[in-house]
Amino acid sequence: MKSKILHIAYAVGICLVIGLLGSFVTQTSVNDWYLTLNKPFFTPPNWLFAPVWTLLYILMGIAAGIVWTKGFYHLWVKTALYHFVFQLLLNASWSIVFFGLKELFWALVVIVCLLILLIFTIRWFKVVSKTAAWLLIPYFIWVCYATLLTYKIWEMN
Repeated sequence: MKSKILHIAYAVGICLVIGLLGSFVTQTSVNDWYLTLNKPFFTPPNWLFAPVWTLLYILMGIAAGIVWTKGFYHLWVKTALYHFVFQLLLNASWSIVFFGLKELFWALVVIVCLLILLIFTIRWFKVVSKTAAWLLIPYFIWVCYATLLTYKIWEMN
């Protein structure tokens, strides 16, 4: 039981650190360049992003921790976690490309790749733990929304 809690705690910590690193890049542009962009009517207020992403990173970490507790020696667990790590790297890359490099088209490419990889991650998580897969659904919904938002911002600018 104690090792399961540690696995989940480590996974949540890793996800939150990745989110924090992404937020450093985001902060460099969110209060100046981002404000100058044309955005669709369904763009959420800036204050909403931090609490939503914090919750999503916690859910992602819990999901990854649950999968990890099933035993990293197992091929399905390894495969699921490799997918998870790669999608997490794409997640962080989006902030770098969008806010850091200010490349809207390439940010759209990154987030579409993220969405595809996230679908595979959820499928692999489901093989290992249905609960873990379900914990990724809010993240999937938000990334779908973020993909549409990224597309519209690219289209409008």
